[in-house]
Amino acid sequence: MSPSEKPSPASTPRGSARRGSGSAAPVPPASDLPEDDRAALERRVDELTAGARSWTALTLRQRATLLGRVRHTVGVAAEDWARTAAASKGLGPTHPLRGEEWLSGPYAVLGGLDGYIASLDRLARGGSPLDGVRLDTAPGDRVRAHVYPAHLIDSVLLSGFTGEIWLRPGLSPADAARTAGLAQLRPSDGGGLGLVLGAGNITSIPVLDVLYELLAENRVVLLKVNPTQDALVPVLERALAPLIEPGFVRIVRGGGDVGAHLTQHPAFSHVHITGSAATFDAIVWGTGTDAAARRSAGDPRLTTPITAELGGVSPIIVVPGPWTDADLRYQAEHIATMRLQNSGHNCIAGQVVIVSRDWPQREAFLRALHAAYADAPERPVWYPHAAERVAAVAAEYPQAQHSAHGARLLVELSAHDDPRALETTEWFAPVLGVVELAGTGHEFLDGAIAHANERLAGTLGANVLIDPVTEQALGDDLDRAIADLRYGGIAINTWTGVLFATPALSWGAFPGGTLDDVGSGIGVVHNTLLLDGVERSVLRGPFRPFPRSLTGGRFSVLPKPPWFVSSRTGAAVSEGLTRYLIDHRVGGLAATLAKALGA
Repeated sequence: MSPSEKPSPASTPRGSARRGSGSAAPVPPASDLPEDDRAALERRVDELTAGARSWTALTLRQRATLLGRVRHTVGVAAEDWARTAAASKGLGPTHPLRGEEWLSGPYAVLGGLDGYIASLDRLARGGSPLDGVRLDTAPGDRVRAHVYPAHLIDSVLLSGFTGEIWLRPGLSPADAARTAGLAQLRPSDGGGLGLVLGAGNITSIPVLDVLYELLAENRVVLLKVNPTQDALVPVLERALAPLIEPGFVRIVRGGGDVGAHLTQHPAFSHVHITGSAATFDAIVWGTGTDAAARRSAGDPRLTTPITAELGGVSPIIVVPGPWTDADLRYQAEHIATMRLQNSGHNCIAGQVVIVSRDWPQREAFLRALHAAYADAPERPVWYPHAAERVAAVAAEYPQAQHSAHGARLLVELSAHDDPRALETTEWFAPVLGVVELAGTGHEFLDGAIAHANERLAGTLGANVLIDPVTEQALGDDLDRAIADLRYGGIAINTWTGVLFATPALSWGAFPGGTLDDVGSGIGVVHNTLLLDGVERSVLRGPFRPFPRSLTGGRFSVLPKPPWFVSSRTGAAVSEGLTRYLIDHRVGGLAATLAKALGA
């Protein structure tokens, strides 16, 4: 954080005392849980307390070696992981979208492990995670670290993509270098016990959150999985066995009653949750009249520091420019992917498309968008209560286009429609809205950014689509505009879901969330270089796939990316890319890239 900022009530200043890290045995909270369940949880807490002492005794090289073992067990479990996750979401073995579970599960975790291992190795040699990373400046007195690609192979797996972490204003390159490594700069200083309340939608989220607790904060971790992920627990136990065996990680199942019991347990020095703002508020303030009284008095029910990732309404800003017919079709499929990946059950799913009413190609773009959205492969709307949310939007906007037998909606808002239902509620379902603003060029971009900042709920992620001619015309003003966009993750000509799956980048809300007004959350995760003072991450991709990338903009050897819902070979390519991360077989990668050409 910059010198002018104070820690929020939800943060723990480095070096300060943490609850649960002392030698006295904590007293378990009163609870309505059955005695056997409470006793089982207490055993897990006791095991972690012993494991915390062992964790702080490990050297940096030993930790890197341990993560290497985790990398192996994740690779061994990867096929069961992806198949179990796909089955739990109703995707059969031949479904064209089952590749999502390879990329959003073991692929992302393997990338995170590789990044952390590299950082530990550099620290163990007396260096810094920033060694070899180019630093420059971004608008607003910000340091920018160009963290991706980190290796030559990254330029193949995500050809044409580059990623940056922007630090908060006022921090210097010297500040960044001095603090890179976070808790691994002091590996023998224990952080106590952390509690992670896992997400229910994307299977890599809980694992990456656990790794961040271990490495960024030196905390051993109790992971409570969301009930939607219960079928995956045996797979995760195998994948994380090298961390479970010595007592560094424990995994438990349970509903809201288990979560409520654990968040009030005095053994934990920190809580991290991925979920909804309503769940966060219930944890921090309680419910009903008691919660209102506590808020008024500034007396939170939770006294343990907490961080959170809570989603929001993500914009897709379509900057008008001279697009070809192929550009219109490709970017329409891109936007459909942003909403329909995982059936829209993503905290980072694009929800509101912002388009110029003065763009000569507006009508052609909207026709392409309607077609791409309707033609995407059908799949179950599987997340609890999502179908009811789709029905609520349909009732609010009777003009909505229905597709997939009514399972998904696309709503074009006119000047007479009330946009609040689409702009202030994260529907977590296959619902996409379109709003129109005036202008082109600078005028449109500035208006769209102001609209996203001021009208849309949340600050987790934003997407910007801009053609090469318009990008070149804007020049440095594009970075100036990006600096004004108050989101923790920004994707330019790609989707923020890809940013999430690139763990060298940070993941979390734009700074500013508090216990009383949490917004999209507090703090960051991923961030495998373990940088301090993070404000946002920016991922930039190619506007056009190969071979059209030869016609202008960023060059890429990738055809249609495998995560597109319209990719014909996405399942096979996603599996193949993950298997390459596991075994590094060049022949297998070559075969996978050949399959990608058929997308």
